[in-house]
Amino acid sequence: MNNQQITGAQALIRSLIAEGVDRVFGYPGGAIMPVYDALYDCTDQLEHILVRHEQGAAHAAEGYARVTRRPGVVIVTSGPGATNIITGLSDALMDSTPMVVITGQVASGMLGSEAFQETDVVAITLPITKWACQIRRPEDIPSMVARAFYIASTGRPGPVVLDIAKDAQIGMMTWKDYEKCDYIRSYNPSPRLSSEKIEAAAAIISEAERPLIIAGHGVLISGAEKALRDLAEKTGAPVAATLLGLSSMPSDHPLYRGMLGMHGNVAPNYLTNRADVIIGVGLRFDDRVTSMLANYAPQARIVHIDIEASEENRNVRSECFIHGDARQVLEAIVPLVSQASHPEWLSLFGQCDAIEKKTVIDPEVNPTGGGLIKMGEVVNLVSEVFHDRAIVVTDVGQNQMFAARYSRFTMPRSMVTSGGLGTMGFGLPAAIGAKMGEPERDVVLFVGDGGLQMTMQELGTIMQYHVNIKIILLNNNFLGNVRQWQAMFFNDRFSQTPMINPDFIAIAAAYGIAGENVATRGELDGAIDRMARHPGSYIINVSIDATDMIFPMIAPGHAVDDILLTQHTTFTL
Repeated sequence: MNNQQITGAQALIRSLIAEGVDRVFGYPGGAIMPVYDALYDCTDQLEHILVRHEQGAAHAAEGYARVTRRPGVVIVTSGPGATNIITGLSDALMDSTPMVVITGQVASGMLGSEAFQETDVVAITLPITKWACQIRRPEDIPSMVARAFYIASTGRPGPVVLDIAKDAQIGMMTWKDYEKCDYIRSYNPSPRLSSEKIEAAAAIISEAERPLIIAGHGVLISGAEKALRDLAEKTGAPVAATLLGLSSMPSDHPLYRGMLGMHGNVAPNYLTNRADVIIGVGLRFDDRVTSMLANYAPQARIVHIDIEASEENRNVRSECFIHGDARQVLEAIVPLVSQASHPEWLSLFGQCDAIEKKTVIDPEVNPTGGGLIKMGEVVNLVSEVFHDRAIVVTDVGQNQMFAARYSRFTMPRSMVTSGGLGTMGFGLPAAIGAKMGEPERDVVLFVGDGGLQMTMQELGTIMQYHVNIKIILLNNNFLGNVRQWQAMFFNDRFSQTPMINPDFIAIAAAYGIAGENVATRGELDGAIDRMARHPGSYIINVSIDATDMIFPMIAPGHAVDDILLTQHTTFTL
């Protein structure tokens, strides 16, 4: 195949195949049509998933990337096609998700003329990508594709954009052996570890009496799950996870103490401010984790491990910051730390857990005295039926927080959610991408009635490609999370949050998707069992108590140990 004369569009498809891409998500249009024509001859090597909206392509690619640790690939046209993926790009950047987005562009000679569907894609996307580049010559396509995949998947992963002018797609070039990129002079994604800092971190950890490990998304990105467990077991340090760090440690591990953050478990939040050493692995210490920074972890010496150098002292001041890959750093630290146990410290976690179980978890998961269905009990039952082994995908809002709190995990990379950007509409297309990335695993989507209607057209993608995902619609006829804040902070003034919803089961049936309505607690077990046994996609529309609120909660402007157990009850130990 060397020295063949081929078009730039053909070179693009060959380059994607050479990078090991087996599936792309996209939507055709005028300025990208030459690429789709080239794709026509390669469908046996490269499957294209036709979504119903370009935003759906971006979120599906995110879901695929999050479970496979390989870049998700998107192909869209110029103008509105390109601008429709902006939300997905921003979401991927904030959540460190590798993605390569290819956009069509008008011909080079028409740039700047306000031609039909012309948009300055590079200028728009530069702030929300790791790299964005416009290609105007066909011979530049292979090398730019190679560079894009290298940048997207190394260091702190993220999205890149290749904006390809139409004349570059149809122009001729000489094809040569494809060369993957493994070096860019101005880009250093693999920092050399400092032995001095490794030793300093090990010394700090070994001196701890009340240590706490916080596992962020970087643990999963780097494949550091075993190293994390080794560190915890050797030092006796309890482990808490951020929202995106969920499933980095099995939920039933005796040292795993749950999720921290605004709606996290009481123990890791409350005891953050009593820890003497915090080891933060692959996280940004963002506001949902730290709450009021001035009162965050006042007694703790902080060891912060992150692949992104700019994270050093960005939000919290660390005594020892290690710039490096989480797995490599942890594997270097583990042999140097002292064997230890901290029974008195762990007993405090147990005391906090007991209070939370009695006041929050039991009333939510095992409600007594009748009443409407609660979100937590639905999530708990689903986790039981799928033996805690499903990939859990969520949309954003109360459904997300309840799914995060009450799902249990036995395998890594089992939680797919929009963290940093908090994108409603993320859930359905992300679940499609996750299932295509891990077809042998069950994929369960928790979604609210508001978020589902933002990308509900992707039910058409499920229908066309026979995607098997299980959808649990937690339907309270409200924008639930906003409603909760209105109830707590705006005197029950429910401005523009009640929703009049359609017949979701009828809509799903129109797409060939089976499902049922669940209105009473007595119907719940049977519906979840039928969903689990159904061979294809299935949706359960669960009528939820609209007054159900997600607790515990750290209110805005409060410290991490100032925790509401109910709307009017504050945690005390």
